[in-house]
Amino acid sequence: MKNALLSGLVIGIFSGLWLFIMYKMGYGLEDSKVSPFEYISVLIPIIGLLIGIKDYRDNYLGGNMGFLEALVQSFKILLFGGIIAVFAGIAYINWVAEANNFQDFSGRMFGALLVGLLSALGVSLLYTTKSNKVD
Repeated sequence: MKNALLSGLVIGIFSGLWLFIMYKMGYGLEDSKVSPFEYISVLIPIIGLLIGIKDYRDNYLGGNMGFLEALVQSFKILLFGGIIAVFAGIAYINWVAEANNFQDFSGRMFGALLVGLLSALGVSLLYTTKSNKVD
């Protein structure tokens, strides 16, 4: 649980910071268009999951991990990171970009959810070391 909390905290903080960095660079949520620069944010949960799951496998499980263990740990990491990122998004909407952009923001959060789920599946497959045959 400690690993999931720490990795989720890192993902959440970087995702929140990325939102404010995008605003400072002139990109906002005022329009429904996604800038090409915004697609770089996909790397935050992927890199965070890669580091978090590898650390969990090597330091907590002795280098031997099944797919379901990796998937559950990935979901824990993404849950903690998502909570922090949503709070950062709410702060962004309420205090920085005080426009009627809740619909655009919720669409981006749904996209982030899909990216997180696909990342969790991919990282879990990548770091699985135990093979469970069904006979």
